[in-house]
Formats: sequence, structure tokens, C-alpha cells
Amino acid sequence: MSDKLELNKHIEFLEPPAGAETLRPKPLNLFEDNPIDLSILRGLKGRSILGVKDFKREEVIELAKLAAVLENFEIAPYHIMDGKIVTTAFFEASTRTRLSFESAVLRLDGKVLSIPEGGVTGVRKGESLEDIGEMFNAYCDMVIMRHTETDSAERMLKSLRVPLINAGNGSGEHPTQSLADWYALLKWKPELAKRDPSKRSKKMCLGILGTPGSMRAVKSFLLMSLLFQDRISRVIVISQMADPFGEDLVAELKKAGIQYQVTNDMQKHVSELDVIYMNSIAFLGDSYKNLDSEYQLNRDSDLKKNAVILHPLARLTELDRSLDDTAHNLYFSQAHGAVFVRQALLICVSGRLDRLPDEIPTVK
Repeated sequence: MSDKLELNKHIEFLEPPAGAETLRPKPLNLFEDNPIDLSILRGLKGRSILGVKDFKREEVIELAKLAAVLENFEIAPYHIMDGKIVTTAFFEASTRTRLSFESAVLRLDGKVLSIPEGGVTGVRKGESLEDIGEMFNAYCDMVIMRHTETDSAERMLKSLRVPLINAGNGSGEHPTQSLADWYALLKWKPELAKRDPSKRSKKMCLGILGTPGSMRAVKSFLLMSLLFQDRISRVIVISQMADPFGEDLVAELKKAGIQYQVTNDMQKHVSELDVIYMNSIAFLGDSYKNLDSEYQLNRDSDLKKNAVILHPLARLTELDRSLDDTAHNLYFSQAHGAVFVRQALLICVSGRLDRLPDEIPTVK
């Protein structure tokens, strides 16, 4: 990598506090000696992203590699999204997702039109999403939307002609959260990004504490994990519900050929897990519900020595703060990385890959 690129000035603020063993895998490990394949990323130009099925495995890997470059080096001087206007239309409450998207746009020198909550729009007067979408065509170059209704993205697309990125639709999906999840995992184990894994590579046992059928972040994480099915030995879901999936997810698991099981006995299985994905908050109907609250991880839990924990946050009692300064904590790195992987996606969807500095190692 050329010395002309400055290191990202914000990296120092992402380092764990002194004395903490909190994981922060270095982004350099992901793209060093592994150039970004621009031919794959160019295929994202102008595309709407409604769910994980809108990504191919190689696109996830290349987006993660680009995100790693953006995390490691100062990209602001290149004004990559100068002249682009992005509307963040959040009809449902959000802290991390809205602010990380807006930060991503602004750090790329784009402009943001922000709708922080639906009550300030014409929806309050009964205006339809279809009509709002028609208006957005004139106002901006891209829309990032979160909504309480699961069919909201499809309805918006009936009239929207600029790209739409789904930032959470009811109990549906949260595809860019799963990008942040897998960006953290790929930095943690860069060998997961290799096209031809060694036969000796150990497969991961993936654990989910939550209910994929009603938790959109968990659902998207599981669906994206299926893109990497050759790296996963089995999936264990720990849930209060007898059927935490729903028919569509069961069909996807079977199609991927991954062994899976459902249990309500966390103590029996937690020591088997290499990666643990947690959540407890689900959006059901018109309000938030706290599910699986009886399952809690803390410093005394019988975790595998090298197991890592992911959590989309916000957390309640299920993830104890006693784990924050341990080497099991990958969830802070997961949260920090969301800005960079969303930057990578915005660059690709807006068709601005040609503005990346020449010093970035790429395959044209």
C-alpha cells in the first residue's frame, strides 16, 4: 500500500480502553495481499438492497475488503460522494443505524436529507408510501428507509426509481446489519474471505440466542451466514419458542444443507459454540417485545476459550457488561465497523468506485 494514503485519524478512538482484552481485529489483515475486485463491486451500481438475497457471497467479501480499506485509511480528501444527496427516511425509531448511515454519507462528502421519525412527514396526514416514493425521485439520489411495516420497502419501490436500501422493515430484514456482522467476522478470521478454503480449515459452530423468525437482525445474520455454508458445521438456536424460524428460514437452512437444532437449554450447548449471535428485542405488530430474556451471558458463562459474541445492540439484560472487557467481545468492533461497511455499500450503489484513490490495491 502506498505511503501517500494517510491512516484514518479516527482509528485511535476505536481502540479498546487500556487493560481491556476486547477484540478489535485489524482491518489491514483483510485486504493485505488480497486486492479488491472492482469488477464484482461494479455490479452493485444502481441496485436496491431489500434483503440478504440481494447479495452474492463474493459481493459481501469484496464489500468487506473495501470497508477495511476505508477503516484503515483517510478517505475524506477524495470527496467520493460529492454532489450526491441521500435521504434517510426513518419511520421507526433508530440510533445506531440512522446515525451510522448519515455519518457514512457525510464522511464521503455527500449530503443528507434526514427524516428522524415518521410523525414529521405526510404519513401523519395519511399520505401513502407510494406517493412519498414518487416525491423522493425528485429530491435525492438514494433512499435509506426504516419502517415498522414489513411490506414497506416493496410498497416504496412501486414508485421509487432511485436506489432504496432497507434499514429495517418490521419483522422482515436488516441486510446492512448483517453486512456489519460479517465484516466483523471476516476481520476476525480473514481466511473466511478466501475463495478456496483449506480442507484443514476448521468449520464454525454457530449459535443464535434469539428468535430469527421475529428478529429481523437475527434473521438477516442467519441468511447471510448461509452464503458461507461451507465454513459452518452446524447452527444451534437457543430459544424459548419451539419453532423460532418460520417456514421460509427452515427451507433456506435445508437448501444450504446445514445441520441445525433448536434447544431451550443454553447451559448444555453454550460451550460448543464458536460464534454466538445474540438479541432479545423484536418488533412485533406495533411495539417492541423482549424475547428470550431468561438467557443471559456473563463472564461466568461456560464459553469456549476462543468463542466470540456478536450483538446488534441495543442490549438489555441478555448480554452482561462483565463481558465488555474480555476477548469474547466482538460486538463493539461489530458496531464500530458498521459505518465503514455502509460507506463501502454507498460508494458502490452510487456508482462512485472510480473516485477511489489509485493507491488502493484493486483488480480492475
